[in-house]
Amino acid sequence: QVQLVESGGGLVQAGGSLRLSCAASGRTFSRYAVGWFRQAPGKERGFVGCIGSTGVNTYYADSAKGRFTISRDNAKNTVYLQMNSLQPEDTAVYYCAVKKDGTSWFTEAWTDFGSWGQGTQVTVSS
Repeated sequence: QVQLVESGGGLVQAGGSLRLSCAASGRTFSRYAVGWFRQAPGKERGFVGCIGSTGVNTYYADSAKGRFTISRDNAKNTVYLQMNSLQPEDTAVYYCAVKKDGTSWFTEAWTDFGSWGQGTQVTVSS
């Protein structure tokens, strides 16, 4: 069982940057693709992006393309979400989760991911 802990959230002005971390416990972490999601108050949990188990392959939601970058360091059991050019609409709690076996590579459905972390708050002021 993989357990995930997000960190790195905070308050930033519009146009600023943040790097979130998703630290995992468990020796099998490197075999999983990992996704990032976010949830703003009153809204459904939305897909941000996903990285494959080796870190070579990634895909992103349209809202994240060109601004957000996901990377991972399997030696450190950590996945990162670099967020640039942040806007107030990026304000949300950000979560990481591992992709379940047998799901489509390009899935954006939160139900295809598991072992959710507790989330980290990102607030972007205008």
